[in-house]
Amino acid sequence: MLKRTLAANDGTTPETRLYRLVADRIQELIRNEHISPGERLPSERDLATKLSVSRASLREALIALELGGVIEVRGGSGVYVSERPTPADLPEAGPGPFEVLSARRLIESEIAAIAARVATDSAIDAILKAVVEMEQNHSNYSSNEQADRNFHIAIARATGNSALVGSLDYLWDQRGRLWHKLKEHFQTEELRQETLKDHRRILEAIAAHDPAAARKAMRAHLERVTRTFSRG
Repeated sequence: MLKRTLAANDGTTPETRLYRLVADRIQELIRNEHISPGERLPSERDLATKLSVSRASLREALIALELGGVIEVRGGSGVYVSERPTPADLPEAGPGPFEVLSARRLIESEIAAIAARVATDSAIDAILKAVVEMEQNHSNYSSNEQADRNFHIAIARATGNSALVGSLDYLWDQRGRLWHKLKEHFQTEELRQETLKDHRRILEAIAAHDPAAARKAMRAHLERVTRTFSRG
């Protein structure tokens, strides 16, 4: 309903990403309520209520606005209008992080279950190698990110289905700038440690050839990441 209403009001098409529509509404609010550069916006909770959107959609919109130089997110303080002039258009940033996570929960949970049924010893070794790489590159962001991707792709390869590998590769390529900016705000030592534990649980379930446990472990992992990035 919100998407249709915003499209009708702003002249956008129904295919316009929701977070961009919400971002436009936030910019409209800044103008209408005369929030000056350097001033603080209402809290995320209040903004979500005022705009009648979910916290996830609001957070994606705020990240897009931050990337566009419209606002500044100050950890522990709040969201402020940037001192720079507001740009007319936001940069295209691809699908929102929560869209990607939702798709991954659906697809990767089943990929893990299939892998648990059919994975060979060499496929399991490849998954283990990626886990070890993550542990060894714990404090190196780019290397840790690559090892994280290698882990999930290794599980897809363990299914023996190249179409699933291609689908997962595509989803990872969609993470883009919104994802990395969101992760920048929420990445903590606790999150890194929890991710390693999640990966170990997924690996153990696949190595035990337990599809139900593998599906549950993968879903729990991606749900935890979603909760972490959604928390207030």
